[in-house]
Amino acid sequence: MTTRTQADRPGESASRTTVAQSHDRMIGAGMTRRRLTLPSGAGVHLVEAGTGPPVLHLHGSTTCCLSHLPLLERLDRVRSVAPDRPGLGLSDPVPAARSEFRAAAVRFVDQVLDALAVRSAALVGCSMGGSWATWYALARPDRVDRLVLLGAVPGLPGTSPPWLLRAMTTPVVGDLLTRHLPPRRQDVLRLMTVMGEGSTLPRHPDLLDSLVAAGRDRAVATANLTELRAVLGWGGFRRRTSISADELRRLRAATLVVWGDRDPVGSAAVAEQVAELIPDARLELLPAGHVPWLGHPDRVAELVSDFVLTGS
Repeated sequence: MTTRTQADRPGESASRTTVAQSHDRMIGAGMTRRRLTLPSGAGVHLVEAGTGPPVLHLHGSTTCCLSHLPLLERLDRVRSVAPDRPGLGLSDPVPAARSEFRAAAVRFVDQVLDALAVRSAALVGCSMGGSWATWYALARPDRVDRLVLLGAVPGLPGTSPPWLLRAMTTPVVGDLLTRHLPPRRQDVLRLMTVMGEGSTLPRHPDLLDSLVAAGRDRAVATANLTELRAVLGWGGFRRRTSISADELRRLRAATLVVWGDRDPVGSAAVAEQVAELIPDARLELLPAGHVPWLGHPDRVAELVSDFVLTGS
C-alpha cells in the first residue's frame, strides 16, 4: 500500500492507459465491472461473475484481479468477486505504514465486504492474497465461511522467498528495477520461471501482457515493491507479517490448501505441515509451481467450487 500521485513523468499516462486496456481486453462476457468507494475515499476496481454464495478472490503480488479470470470463467454456482488490491490494477492506493500493513489489509477486506453488503464470504487467496485471506480469517472468523489458499502463502511456517524476490527488496536493486528498467516479456517469464510457472504462463498470453503492462506502470510497480518490502527482507519473511503455527491452529474456517509440488516458496513437505496445523484443512497437491491454476484451471476451479458449496 503506497501513495499514488498524479502522472508527472513522461510515459506515465501511457502506462496507465495500457493497464486499463488490459482490463478492457480480458474482462469478457458474463462478467461485470464496478468501482467501490471506501470510507477513505479510495476507489476499488473489481470484477464480478456468477450467482450463488459469495466468494472474494484476493490476488497475489505483481498482478491484479486479471490473474483470477481463468478461475472466474470456470467457477459455477457461486458469486465470484475479484477486486484489484490497493495500488494494483485499477484500484487506488491505501496508504499504510509498514508496521501497520497487516492491519491495513484486514481493514481493506472489511471495507470491501461492507461496500458489497456481504456479511460473510468464502475467501480465495493466491500467494500474497493468501496471506491477506489468512490474516482476515484470523481477525474476523465470523465473516469467513471457508478459506481457500492457492499456492504457497508467504510467511507460513517453513516458507521462504526465492532469491530474486529477496533481491528486489534491497534498496538499490529494487529501486533500479522499478524506476529504470521497465520489464519486457522475457523478464516476466524469467521471474515466473523462478516461481515454477515459466512453461504455463505462455498459455495465457493476455495475462502475460497484463503483467508486462503493470510492471511498466510506475505507480503499480511502486505499490508492488512497497508490499514486497513490507513482508520480506534479505533474511526472509518479516516476523510481523508472518503467520505462526499457533495462529494456524486457531483458524476456525474450513480450509482448502491447493499447492504445487514444485512451488519454490514451500515444498510439498511444507504444504503437508501447514495442512496438519490447521484444524479443519484439506490438502490438494498438484504438479505445478506457485500459481497452480495456470496449468490446471479446470481442476482448480472444480476444487474451489466443490469446496465452497459442499466443503469437500
